[in-house]
Amino acid sequence: MKILLVNPGLSLPAPDSKKKRKGLFPPLNLALLAACTPRHHQVELVDEHLAELNPDAGADLVGITVMTAFAPRAYRLADGFRARGIPVIFGGMHVSALPEEALAHADAVVIGEAEMVWPQVVADAERGELKTLYRAGHYLDLKEFPLPRRELWRSEDYLVPQTVQITRGCPFSCSFCAVSNFFGRTYRLRPVADVINEVKNLPGKIVAFIDDNITANVQYAKELFRQLRPLKKYWFSQGSLDMARDEELLRLAAASGCLGMFIGLESLSPENLEKIGKRVNLVDIKQAIGKIHRHGIAIEGAFIFGLDYDDETVFERTLNFAEEVRLEGAQFGVLTPFPGTMLYQEMEKTNRILDRDWGHYTVNRVVFQPLLMSARRLQEGVDWAWRSFFSYPSLFKRLGPFKKHLMLLWFFNLASRARVYNYLKHKTTGPAVWG
Repeated sequence: MKILLVNPGLSLPAPDSKKKRKGLFPPLNLALLAACTPRHHQVELVDEHLAELNPDAGADLVGITVMTAFAPRAYRLADGFRARGIPVIFGGMHVSALPEEALAHADAVVIGEAEMVWPQVVADAERGELKTLYRAGHYLDLKEFPLPRRELWRSEDYLVPQTVQITRGCPFSCSFCAVSNFFGRTYRLRPVADVINEVKNLPGKIVAFIDDNITANVQYAKELFRQLRPLKKYWFSQGSLDMARDEELLRLAAASGCLGMFIGLESLSPENLEKIGKRVNLVDIKQAIGKIHRHGIAIEGAFIFGLDYDDETVFERTLNFAEEVRLEGAQFGVLTPFPGTMLYQEMEKTNRILDRDWGHYTVNRVVFQPLLMSARRLQEGVDWAWRSFFSYPSLFKRLGPFKKHLMLLWFFNLASRARVYNYLKHKTTGPAVWG
């Protein structure tokens, strides 16, 4: 069979319409699924973050991964393929939370991690005997982790083409996060030797470790960093702020080539952190950032606006903090009640969800009623924070002339600025329910 594995995207023009659109990371999840597909089948990977899928693309079976914001696009694609008599399988976090909704547009839905059940799905499709629901009886043992089929994408189509997954899950259980629900609050680790062998064989010098929390198991992380060091690669990943407690961990990370870490700072308010279950951040955040910076590790800090203790002063306070501690990068997200999260259940009970168009669940759009400001004011504040953080005065203030890897940081910030300003230029206004 010819099998299409599809990563659906949102339609937004490239920042420079004369240039070909590039993705940030290739869809590693689909390359892993391709590795689990019996080799007598032909597999093609389609990433709509590069170009829209031709609806007339021929296939015998289509697999589509579905995150919430891409659900409307995924459903339209699936309806088109099924109208042509081509069976469609859905997987991913959104359809795992809402399988009944998804089944209105698909022949089958895989709930949870797909690697262990995918060979059975393909075999059933080949016989014309697809079941409607597939669910693995247990979580994947990462000792059996497949090597992704990287030959299915072109490296030149991505800013960071070399990506590796080392761990799965997160030991924390934040109310807004869909990761804990999807992975069952498990935290699993690949054997360090397997990771090193994979990284060693990757071309280029820069690798992104696509993990939710690479430092959650400190002893494992230290051993990983020790063994990474001889490879002389540069890398970045995601971790939690508590990494700042361990000077040896930071020293080993820096020595192994760590360029930077994405860290969910979420809020400067202790009340907000307590409410969302992010108690790991109930520390002196400024001091923790300083410790990480002293080891030459850059930080992209993620903040959430619209939490229950946020008022209209939160935007300026957060921006001033980000500039004061000289964050090399930042993301400003709107609190979003994703299906399957504790936050979603809470907002359902209190009737605070204003907008149920999944295409608006991008974490850049307000879809609920905040407590201490209007939905419109929240949207205006988030847009202001993005625009201000990536303004030229802010870039010079945060980066200055003395940062480690200065050229790389400027490239990252200028590319981010282009994406942010392009988004703000093309974004639509909020829903009518805002008033």
